[in-house]
Formats: sequence, C-alpha cells, structure tokens
Amino acid sequence: MDKPLDEIDRKATKKAVEAALEKYRIYLLTLRLDQLPRVTQHYSLVPPSNTNKFHSSTEEMAIRNADYERERDEYIQRVTAAINRLSKWERAILIRRYMTEDDVYDYEVYNDLGMSERKYYRIKSRAFYKLAFALRIEVYKQ
Repeated sequence: MDKPLDEIDRKATKKAVEAALEKYRIYLLTLRLDQLPRVTQHYSLVPPSNTNKFHSSTEEMAIRNADYERERDEYIQRVTAAINRLSKWERAILIRRYMTEDDVYDYEVYNDLGMSERKYYRIKSRAFYKLAFALRIEVYKQ
C-alpha cells in the first residue's frame, strides 16, 4: 500500500523561504567584519611548536574568508537558479519584493506590476512553494 504524502506546514514553509531570501540578500550585501584579518601584533610566552597548524591570525582569517566566500557564492547560485525556474510573474514578485537592496512593501510591488492584491498574493504564495521545493527547505507537519 502506498504511503500518503505528508502535509506541508504552510506557515513554517513560508518562514523558511523568507529566511532563505533574507540570507540571500545579506550574502549579497555584506562581508562580516570579524572575517577581516587582524594586523596587530600578537605576543606569546609560549614558544612556537613545529606542527602543520597555522598560528597566524591572518592566515586563519584568510582561510575562513575563503570558506565563507565559497559558501556565499554557492548559496547565491543555488537561489538564483531556483528563482530562474519560476514563471515570469513569480520571478518578478520575488525579485522586486525580496532580492533588491531596498526594503519594498507588498502593496508597492503589486501596484508597480499593475496587479490586483488578490492575484499578487496568490502568485506569491505559489512562488514560495515552488521555491521551497527547489531549495529543499519545505517544512512538513509532524
């Protein structure tokens, strides 16, 4: 006997998609200050040991920066690819609402697109579900 499909938790899925889009926006705009290498001198009474471990904070920060940049770039590419698989209107809504530097409100987006409020929210909801599945961040009810 086939197992029935699990039911999607609509609220939790919507929150997951909004969080993913916010992370996308942050990745585009910021590089954390704590990832910048320190250039101050560091003195220690412990003699240096001859191991393969990096002891320089500059080297450690450079490695952390490279890891962060790789993760950021992969995430941005993943979200961009998922957005590009959506329909024209779904893409237009998500890009204008969530993927620009400016904070834009829903009413501004549906007015700019010449769309009724009801149609806007119906398309936006459908786009969220498609994006959740594309990014594999959908949430199921327990």
